[in-house]
Amino acid sequence: MRSGKDSYTIKFTTNFMPMLVVFALTGAFSVCSAQNDDDAFFIKEIYDYALTESDSYDYLEGLCAIAGPRLTGTQASYDGLTYCEGLFNNLAVDTTWRVYCDVPRWSRGDLSITMSVNGEPIKVRATALGNTEGTGGKPITGELVQVMHLDSLPYRDLDGKIAFFNRPMDPTQIVTYRAYGGAVDQRVFGASRSSKEGAIASIVRSIGSPIDTFPHTGVSQYEEDITTKTPGIAISTQDAEVVGAALNAGKTVTATINSTSHMLPDTTSYSIVAEIRGSEYPDEIILVGGHIDSWDLGQGAHDDGTGCMQSVQVLETLLGLGYQPKRTIRCVLFTNEENGLQGGKSYAKTSTDKGEYHLAAIESDGGGFTPRGFSCTAHPDVFIPMLKNLKAFEDVLNPYDLYIKNGGAGADINPLKPQKGLLIGLNVDSQRYFDLHHTSQDIIENVHPREFKLGGAAMTSLVYLIDQHGL
Repeated sequence: MRSGKDSYTIKFTTNFMPMLVVFALTGAFSVCSAQNDDDAFFIKEIYDYALTESDSYDYLEGLCAIAGPRLTGTQASYDGLTYCEGLFNNLAVDTTWRVYCDVPRWSRGDLSITMSVNGEPIKVRATALGNTEGTGGKPITGELVQVMHLDSLPYRDLDGKIAFFNRPMDPTQIVTYRAYGGAVDQRVFGASRSSKEGAIASIVRSIGSPIDTFPHTGVSQYEEDITTKTPGIAISTQDAEVVGAALNAGKTVTATINSTSHMLPDTTSYSIVAEIRGSEYPDEIILVGGHIDSWDLGQGAHDDGTGCMQSVQVLETLLGLGYQPKRTIRCVLFTNEENGLQGGKSYAKTSTDKGEYHLAAIESDGGGFTPRGFSCTAHPDVFIPMLKNLKAFEDVLNPYDLYIKNGGAGADINPLKPQKGLLIGLNVDSQRYFDLHHTSQDIIENVHPREFKLGGAAMTSLVYLIDQHGL
C-alpha cells in the first residue's frame, strides 16, 4: 500500500513538474516583460519631454550670455554660480546648498609674440597657457628648438633657447580623446621640463584636431622642484605647421615674447548642489554633474556649460513629468575642474565625512554632441557586479543607440571612488570636440540644441533606470 502511494506521488511529480515550471517561468517573463514595457514607456516620455518641452538650451544660452567665460575665482565665475542657483530655485528642488573650497586664481594678462624665419617676420596666433607665469612684462627673445617628445629634452641644446613642442594629435585615432591624451603631456609639462634644461620659454602646438588659426589654451603645471617658472605659450596648429616646416628645412626661427600672465593669491569658491529627496532609499544618492568653470577664451559653452545644463535638465525633466524618485537624485555643478580640481575633491571629502553613499555618479564633460552611450568605472571590490547589472539596461536603451561599457567616468566624480558606487561618464560623438576645446570658438552658436538635449535625455533615462532597479 505504501509502495503504491509512493509510486503515485512520483508519477504525479514527474508528469506535472514541467508544467509547473512553465507556469512559473511564464509568470516571471510576464513580470519582466511588463517591467520592461513600463521602463520603455517612461523613457519615451523622457525623450519626448526633452525634445518638446525642456528649457535646458535656454538655460545654457543664459549662462553663456550672463556669465560668459568662467575662469575660477573671477567675477564671471561667481555670476555663473549665482545664475545656476536661480535655476534650481525656479525648478523648486527639495534642497540647494554650497560646498566651499579654496581655489587657485590665474590672470592671463597681456601677451605679444613676434616670430621670424631667417630674419623674415611671420604671423602667429598665440595664447598663454593656464597657470603659467609670463615674462614679467619684459620681452625675451630666443631661437626655437623643435622637440617632439618630453623624453628627448635632455638630448637637446636648450640653454637660452625656446623649446617648441610640435607633436600633433594622432589623426588615425577614431576616439579623439585618445589622440588628445597622446599629445597633451607637452602642454601640461612642457614649460616645466624644458626649464630644467635651460630653456627660457616653451611654445607648444595647440592640442586640437584641425589645422586652423585658433590657439588652444589649457592648464600647464610646474613641478615641485622647478625654481624658474618659464612662460608657456600655445600657437595655432596652422602656425605650428609653418614653424615646423621651417625648422625641418634647417632655417632659423626666433621668437620675442612679452607676457604679463601670473598667479594670484588663492580665493574661495564653491560648487552648487541641488537634490530631489528619495522616497524609499533616500540615503542612496544618484549624482549627475558637470563643471561650472571654464577657460576664458570663449564662453565655455561645450566645456562644460553643456554638461552643467544637461545635469539641470535631468532634474527639470523628472520634476516636469511628476516623477517621485525612490533614491535621492542630486545635481552637482563643480567648481575649478579646469585648473585645480578643488571642486570635485572638496565635494567628495565633504560627502565622505558625512558618511554619505553615492550609488552612482554620472558626469557629462565631453561637449554637447550626439550621445553614444556610457562608460563606467568603480572600486575593484564592486565594479564587475555593478557593471553587469548596469549592462542589463542596454535592451531598453538600445532604441536610442546607447551602449554601456567599461571605461572612464570623469575627473570631478573620480574622488568618489572609495565610496564604492558606480562612476559613469556620458560618451558623445567626439569628432568635432577638439576643434573647439579651450578656444575662442567654444560659444553657444556652436552647440546644436537637439544634440545637446539628447545628451540630457540619455542621462535622465539612465538615472531613472538606476533609481527604479538599483545596481
